[in-house]
Amino acid sequence: MHIQFNGRRALVTGSTGGIGFAIAKGLLAAGAEVVVNGRSEASVAAALARLQDLPGRAIGFAGDLATEADSARLFAAHPDVDIVVNNLGIFGPQDFFDTPDSEWERFFQTNVMSGVRMARHYAQGMVARGWGRIVFISSESAINIPADMVHYGFSKTAQLAVSRGLAKRLAGTGVTVNAVLPGPTLSEGVAEMLKDEVARTGESLEKVAADFVMAHRGSSIIRRAASVDEVANMVVYVSSEQASATTGAALRVDGGVVDSIV
Repeated sequence: MHIQFNGRRALVTGSTGGIGFAIAKGLLAAGAEVVVNGRSEASVAAALARLQDLPGRAIGFAGDLATEADSARLFAAHPDVDIVVNNLGIFGPQDFFDTPDSEWERFFQTNVMSGVRMARHYAQGMVARGWGRIVFISSESAINIPADMVHYGFSKTAQLAVSRGLAKRLAGTGVTVNAVLPGPTLSEGVAEMLKDEVARTGESLEKVAADFVMAHRGSSIIRRAASVDEVANMVVYVSSEQASATTGAALRVDGGVVDSIV
């Protein structure tokens, strides 16, 4: 199978690091033009510098797409794209009884409404052209709601509802809508979280991450954290022409953490 995106333009929200950066890199490597998004000009510029040698063309957009104002600026600057990857997201543990309304709202606007806005704007052009791909980056936490991050799990489950419903709304148009559910993934953020344990034990980051996975996600079948590239590979595929019969799906890249046969 040879996946290529020559002539296609993609938007990957929250793509200056972590899984989003790996997705942008994968799409660029297959020839796409990619709008790379981060909240600051500095983070976007740094990401573009790291992507400059890939075959596709990377374009930067700095703005907080959790807000309507910056989303409107994006739509004005880049009115049409063929592929939208709604990767922008935040997470963090907080006890249910200590989580105020403002934090629920912040998670909802960032993790859910940013993707709703992107899909609502860009899907119309995709339908007119008869082709498009919309991907929501959810999480295995959408199914396994974490007791210490109920607000986060709620937002990830909401993404599944939007993804499935929108896929049905766009039935027969040539536009597919899917959700990808990563499990524990060794991103820069996770590496930062584990750095003290790496220093304390003298073990490799990969070993410390694997121990963390088994301590906190003991149902993992691969018994380690996934790499950001492993997650990106699924997103690149589902964004491709070859994935034209896959829509309305929740595609797990969770290392088998979710104990289910479907």
